[in-house]
Amino acid sequence: MVSPGASLAETAATGNAFARTRPAFLPRQLSEQELDLFVSSGERREVVPREMIFRKGELGRAMFVIESGTIQLEFGDGMPDKLIGAREFFGELALFIGNHARVANAVAAEASVLRVIEHAAFESLLQTQAPLLAQFMRRSFSYLVASEQQLIQSLKRRNEDLLVTLDSLRQTQTQLSTAERLVRTDELTGLCNRRGLYHYLDELRRSRDTTLHLGLLLVDIDHFKQINDHYGHLTGDIALRAVAREVQQAAAAIDLPCRLGGDEFALLVQVRDVEELRDRAAQITNGVRALRFHAPAEGLLVSASVGGSLCHETADWSAWYSDSDCALYLVKGEGGDTYRVIT
Repeated sequence: MVSPGASLAETAATGNAFARTRPAFLPRQLSEQELDLFVSSGERREVVPREMIFRKGELGRAMFVIESGTIQLEFGDGMPDKLIGAREFFGELALFIGNHARVANAVAAEASVLRVIEHAAFESLLQTQAPLLAQFMRRSFSYLVASEQQLIQSLKRRNEDLLVTLDSLRQTQTQLSTAERLVRTDELTGLCNRRGLYHYLDELRRSRDTTLHLGLLLVDIDHFKQINDHYGHLTGDIALRAVAREVQQAAAAIDLPCRLGGDEFALLVQVRDVEELRDRAAQITNGVRALRFHAPAEGLLVSASVGGSLCHETADWSAWYSDSDCALYLVKGEGGDTYRVIT
């Protein structure tokens, strides 16, 4: 435990040591117990690089667990691809609802070993391992709901007429005018902007859950100027929108993801403890690192640095920002592409 009189550097060093020893949490990563269960009950399948596992639109009735290797999920429609690796799973909706149309191509990015969990095997596991499977399904559904919400936001931005209509309905419910909402939203990413953040902070004092702790994560894209210089500002905008989606994915319904300006993002969260805040930071850095882009950004690899801290109840936004910015500065000084959370 860090003593109350510890310096910021000592506190940061302690937090970083904890982050190195504690495994990062990924929402699609299986626990050791879950992995053992699926490995023991699934059919082993070896795939070679670029082998197609299934195609977008196909009906499926099996889930796949990656025992080793890497799989690339290709969503199409201008959305970045995703790389997922060992201990992660995909195609689970085919088990939950049966004959579900695949939402992406699944292609082996390298030689990999999969475990294929067919519908009959999963039903058998439900009979014998109900508590463990219930835990797995709850986490899976939470991730799927968050993904669907992000997809909806992406579709809204592609259709201005639909966006205006949906905004009008939402504004009727929230008693906000169109002008008020637009002035609080970042036009490029669809996230909240600084004005929206300050409005949220005012509302937060009256409506927040006092049983939870406030935490702030600051996110910077590493070497963003080089991305603009090498690929152009259009590709820079593509990268900004993709990172914004990863920040959004790490936010719960009660949290606020926002773009502060340039390539700087913030995520104000309500969490149980500092460990959960570190989990959110790890999710963002891992998610950004896994992004893969199509032309004109083909070959672009993006990483992000994340600094965070728990927010002291008696302090204000400027103090919260300063603490998290100090953690972010330390990450940048070490080369980026990771996170540090201090308390």
